[in-house]
Amino acid sequence: MTTAVASALRPVPIPASSDLRRDPVAQAFTLLRIAFTVAPILFGIDKFAGVLTDDWTRYLAPAFNDIIPGNASDAMHIVGVVEIVAGLLVAMKPRIGAWVVAAWLFGIIVNLLLVSGFYDVALRDFGLMLAAIALARLSAVYDEGAFGRTRRT
Repeated sequence: MTTAVASALRPVPIPASSDLRRDPVAQAFTLLRIAFTVAPILFGIDKFAGVLTDDWTRYLAPAFNDIIPGNASDAMHIVGVVEIVAGLLVAMKPRIGAWVVAAWLFGIIVNLLLVSGFYDVALRDFGLMLAAIALARLSAVYDEGAFGRTRRT
């Protein structure tokens, strides 16, 4: 494996504890990275478990349900897999994963705007999308291996 490929696949370490104690930027990066790793994975798992809500399919716009193969339940399982993968990608490569999560949240916002009655959830997800973009920008400092760049101090 070439060094560029190996570097791109190597997980990004958490900032050193000394940086976390004194650097608010490192604290923000770590907090957002943990949040955007854990939340998508848990929401993805719940698409199968159904603990957080009894019916995830009610959040799926009919326009999307018509173009996704299978029924709404199948679509939600696909969504769950995508969310789990996105969370794992944030854990491994936040510089890439954060943009994936932001794009995914944008798609969720569009979907929710097409379903009547979920505008409050769409607004919340807009805030989450902005936070994911902030993580992506912070990752430019802390994601050493992505795209051949080095950590700036």
